[in-house]
Amino acid sequence: MLKFLVLSFVIFYSDCSILYEMEGNSITIHQLPENIQTAVLKGVTGGPIVINTWNFKEANLKAWEVLESGGNVLDSIEEGCTVCEELQCDGTVGYGGSPDETGETTLDAMIMDGNTLNVGAVGCLRYIKPAMRVARKVLDHTKHTLLVGEKATQFAETFGFKRENLSTEESIQKHNDWKAKGCQPNFWVNMLPDPTKNCGPYNPTDSKSEDKKIEWGRYNHDTIGMIGIDSSGNIGAGTSTNGASHKIPGRVGDSPIPGAGAYADTEVGAAAATGDGDVMMRLLPSLLAVEAMRAGATPMEAAHQAIERVSRKYPDFMGAVIALNKEGEVGAACSGIAEFPFIVSVPGNPGEERKVTCI
Repeated sequence: MLKFLVLSFVIFYSDCSILYEMEGNSITIHQLPENIQTAVLKGVTGGPIVINTWNFKEANLKAWEVLESGGNVLDSIEEGCTVCEELQCDGTVGYGGSPDETGETTLDAMIMDGNTLNVGAVGCLRYIKPAMRVARKVLDHTKHTLLVGEKATQFAETFGFKRENLSTEESIQKHNDWKAKGCQPNFWVNMLPDPTKNCGPYNPTDSKSEDKKIEWGRYNHDTIGMIGIDSSGNIGAGTSTNGASHKIPGRVGDSPIPGAGAYADTEVGAAAATGDGDVMMRLLPSLLAVEAMRAGATPMEAAHQAIERVSRKYPDFMGAVIALNKEGEVGAACSGIAEFPFIVSVPGNPGEERKVTCI
């Protein structure tokens, strides 16, 4: 029995070729010979459509449920990302994942209104599980963009959110295993004792730490990034994550930073990024992708340009970008991992998984 169909056509773009392979409801896109992979889909003009990073299908279907019933894009993103927080997607979203050096889990989240460019975000949020819902309160009830740490927790309590321990048996065990391995790997440099070999406490030194490449892997720093268009043509974006495992306490990643974790402009489109947040904050790949589309690039080209820009400065960069323009076209690009899945919902075809192979 034939289990899959290989579409025997090749699309040429930017001196490279793309081969589409279909299996069931999944499409894998292989590109040769570059180390950056891109894909493009056709959605529906003006929406509704919702896309998210990784294979977080339950989150996408919840977001789609809101859009399909005529709801607005910000409600869709809030509900979709909240599902991922509740499900603890991949252990990298929501409570009970990515403990910092003290063993505590903290959360980052952001939601952006493409009509007004208004943003609500929280960083290093402590003791509150629904980080995306708190970010939405920042958007709707303040003139601020980003609240952080314990004060963000107090803000959440103003709206009735319950203070809870975000650690679980799994996160505690992960922290203990890390300490048993000499606190390796970690994010310290130029400290004594040598952080590549020892746990802290550390003291600063003028001598340089050993230059050792760290192979973190996908599940050390991951994010749900979600972008969409509602039936009225409004565009929005959002992110949620528990950050990088074993991070230095107080660290805030790219996810709640507009232009880094995500960006939306209803006049153009939206983009979201996932991967090494400390690198992505320095180059704002989501903003780069949106601005590339504003200048006339397709979402495919825009995502490619954003990833290429990051990879040029950081050749070992691991991450991906999804992009959506106001016409409903979608693009994706990735670097530094074997393959990047993302989920797309459009009328008549909700929850379709797409995969991009990074070579």
